[in-house]
Amino acid sequence: QVQLVESGGGLVQAGGSLRLSCAASGSIFSVSTMGWYRQAPGKQRESVATITIGGTTNYADSVQGRFTVSRDNARNAVYLQMNSLKPEDTAVYYCNAYNIILRKNYWGQGTQVTVSS
Repeated sequence: QVQLVESGGGLVQAGGSLRLSCAASGSIFSVSTMGWYRQAPGKQRESVATITIGGTTNYADSVQGRFTVSRDNARNAVYLQMNSLKPEDTAVYYCNAYNIILRKNYWGQGTQVTVSS
């Protein structure tokens, strides 16, 4: 059974930083592109950052230069370092694993990030 468990969300002032963590159980980590998505109230879920098995990263234009995604293959964990946070970054952030062999998505339960102005 695959489980993704996020942690690290919270309330922060604009300009501050947060670091999200996602721990993956099961055997999918080594065959998955990992990513972070977010969903603000009334909006569709959007991709924030992804990182492939080989470490290639991709970022949404809105977070480029402020957020950094990384993965620790030994710990089956993926991280999102968020700096210079803005009120528009407020959303529920979800960890995602895309199993490239099964072509299947897995999602965490989400963690709330709130940025006050």
